[in-house]
Amino acid sequence: MAVEGKGFFIWRILNCEGGDAGAIASKAADANLTHVLIKIADTRYPFGYDRNNNDLVPSVTQALKNRGIQVWGWHYVKGNDPSGEARVAVARTTELQLDGYVIDAEHEYKWRGKDAAARQFMADLRQGLPNHPIALSSYRFPTYHRELPWSAFLEKCDFNMPQVYWEQAHNAGAQLERSVGEFDDARLVGYQRPVIPTGSAYGAGGWVATANDQEVFYQKALELGLIAANTYSWDWATSSGHHDLWDAVARFNWPLSTSVEPNVVAPAPTIPSVPNDPLHNYVEALNNRDIDTIISLYHENAGHVNAQRLLLGIQSIKNWYHNLLNEVLPPGTFAIDQVRGTGSSWTFNWTFHSPSGQLAGGKDTLGMRQGRIQYHYSSFGGVQT
Repeated sequence: MAVEGKGFFIWRILNCEGGDAGAIASKAADANLTHVLIKIADTRYPFGYDRNNNDLVPSVTQALKNRGIQVWGWHYVKGNDPSGEARVAVARTTELQLDGYVIDAEHEYKWRGKDAAARQFMADLRQGLPNHPIALSSYRFPTYHRELPWSAFLEKCDFNMPQVYWEQAHNAGAQLERSVGEFDDARLVGYQRPVIPTGSAYGAGGWVATANDQEVFYQKALELGLIAANTYSWDWATSSGHHDLWDAVARFNWPLSTSVEPNVVAPAPTIPSVPNDPLHNYVEALNNRDIDTIISLYHENAGHVNAQRLLLGIQSIKNWYHNLLNEVLPPGTFAIDQVRGTGSSWTFNWTFHSPSGQLAGGKDTLGMRQGRIQYHYSSFGGVQT
């Protein structure tokens, strides 16, 4: 699978276990983290170096991967030089052999004219990272930040990692539920992507998050059927007097459908438009309306997610396909393109055409385990006539 379970953001490596790579990896493993997100760049410049210009990220990355923990890089971008920012993103992500890349876009991208910068950045980024999973990390409530070019970013992202920071409050569950609801509205953000929220484990302006906040946040994420959740930041949550925040996240039990292993990211060039198993078999079965074959591609405990609901278990998924192919869509043909991914995670666009001219389409993400689908996030825009 691309990502599942609990993750922690690191701002400055030296603030975390004194920068000791082995200690960082051991602490992450003891907390049952499945992924760690490390700052690797700031605007056009690499990030993660000590005062002697030693890059601290490679050793930490390797130590974490040795413990079976994915490593994602995050990058604060401003859009003043989008191509330059994309170049450092591609360079750091590929050189460090990271499992995924996260865009941290905030107030600078609310300025006039930044939509074009976002589109340029994403085009250059995807050209350089055709197969890596990419996520957007920005504000929790898009209704408060309509100026941000959500659509330009999310169009080419695989995941949405909103910063659900409940500063000056202690209502983590309510804020998370609202955030997920707003990002389910494609009219507001352009594209729906699987939400992997980031919660608060820090203090600001006299306010400090609590251990109970962490419990509520992660429990609500599970209740909402989210595949993963993160916390910011390791730096604060392990600082003097605040270890209760780390401990709360560490002891929270996030049940995993499988062991999560580092992604093996295929290098450029991009994969063919219709690769071999599982997508070729999936499309063929759809076009044959062969529901039994479709269902055979899923694990018994698979999950199927869209903006309205979460289905768990193969029988529920089978019922959904029966309704889709026999009630919703007329006879016709499915096709897929813009395929990106690896053996463990695939993202693709799909279209449906019927002889009468009816059309449907969407963008889906498949998380794979042992050659079968473990989770399926589906974006279906309905039938047009």
